[in-house]
Amino acid sequence: MRTTRGLYVGMVAVGIAVLLAASPARLRAQQTSDAVRIGANDLGGVVTSPSGPEAGVWVIAETTDLPTKFSKIVVTDDRGRYVMPDLPKATYSVWVRGYGLVDSPKVQTVPGKSVNLTAVVAPNAAAAAQYYPAIFWYSMLKIPDASQFGSQTDIPAKVIQSDWLTVMKNRSCVGCHQLGQLSTRTLPAALGEFKSSEEAWKRRVQSGQAARFMVTPLAGPLGGAPFKYFGDWTDRIAKGELPHSKPPRPEGVERNIVVTTWEWGDPKTYLHDLIASDRRSPTVNAYGPLYGSPEYSTDVYPILDPKQHTVTHFKAPVRDANTPEALGPGHAADAKPMAPSAYWGDEKIWDSKANNHN
Repeated sequence: MRTTRGLYVGMVAVGIAVLLAASPARLRAQQTSDAVRIGANDLGGVVTSPSGPEAGVWVIAETTDLPTKFSKIVVTDDRGRYVMPDLPKATYSVWVRGYGLVDSPKVQTVPGKSVNLTAVVAPNAAAAAQYYPAIFWYSMLKIPDASQFGSQTDIPAKVIQSDWLTVMKNRSCVGCHQLGQLSTRTLPAALGEFKSSEEAWKRRVQSGQAARFMVTPLAGPLGGAPFKYFGDWTDRIAKGELPHSKPPRPEGVERNIVVTTWEWGDPKTYLHDLIASDRRSPTVNAYGPLYGSPEYSTDVYPILDPKQHTVTHFKAPVRDANTPEALGPGHAADAKPMAPSAYWGDEKIWDSKANNHN
């Protein structure tokens, strides 16, 4: 399954480890930087560009040879070196990603190999910005000046700027999903044609079974005024405006982080929680399964085995087979879409009866 379709959360389980020490060996074979000693289950090498070693960029190894899609991500040191530890036996696509770059061509390899990679410098600022975190794009959303509140504007008189900021920054949309990634900083053509982007945003938030929870915060207490600002935001981006700041590359101990991901979800559902242990006794269930909780989207709970790289499922039981769905008034989603989604049309994709999140 592809992880780029639609707006959903929870397709990927993420594991994070930290490399506390590394043992690079100086070898004459490398002219621009030291080579890297690796084991039979590792990958390692040096990342360079025409400017020399590339520090603080990600090296990504991904495979579909295992029962579920698997990837591991590490960061280069100040001499462009990387070690990708403890890879399961498989053939991997390996490439470089980093701020100021565009993705390098993917190289096919297997563990136990030394793989030196060539980073591709972004040809311009617009190409580089496509890799920025979503928040850098979302920060371009304009916030009304304090003088525009409590006056004769389209903002309801009782609303103050802190109320507005709470909705934009802490609750509502961003309480469920990020804003600023490509799918939200642009307007899907599937929504139709509108006389303005403001009107397009009014229609956009009516999409799908979560529509009521998108419409209410914006059109209720804030009186619909935010739609103008969201329309302005996507219009400026469509015209080529870029984020006002650039993200820094990982530095210091940030470069010791190793991220492992497994694809274990479904594009039509989302995960609200996952659990692997007990924070009071974190060795409980060591290396054991991870259990996902899909909240209101489905009763089918995914279970990931991080050692075997397999995904199984458990359907949450209900005491009465005629138990109604946990959808509609009083729940986090409606029983059917308010309006067709740009991704799933008028299909009803959520159908849970049980809600068991931790």
